[in-house]
Amino acid sequence: MKEFMMIFIGADYEELGLSPEKLQEQMGKWFIWGDKMQEQGILKGGAALISKGKRVSGADRVESDGPFVESKELVGGYYTVAAHSFEEVVKIAEDYPDYDLGGSVEIREVMKFDK
Repeated sequence: MKEFMMIFIGADYEELGLSPEKLQEQMGKWFIWGDKMQEQGILKGGAALISKGKRVSGADRVESDGPFVESKELVGGYYTVAAHSFEEVVKIAEDYPDYDLGGSVEIREVMKFDK
């Protein structure tokens, strides 16, 4: 099996102004989805990301504060999963909880290096 990263892109819940009830409902969807993948043995890891951060770039190591995306979208987190193909991960991503909030999932295969 290969390992893939699902990168979650969407608006910040706080910026969307979700009510406490809607926020709790969304989090419930995330727990259900994560538990489903855990039970299937395909979830290898993941985390939610805080929207603020630092970026260091260029030969001069210039620091800038985030979020870094020009639009209202941000990388909110990621999961790594075990699967045979991109198509299989697309199927896994069908239950992504934030599609209804305009979110999207970017799928990348994790490259393994031999020493």
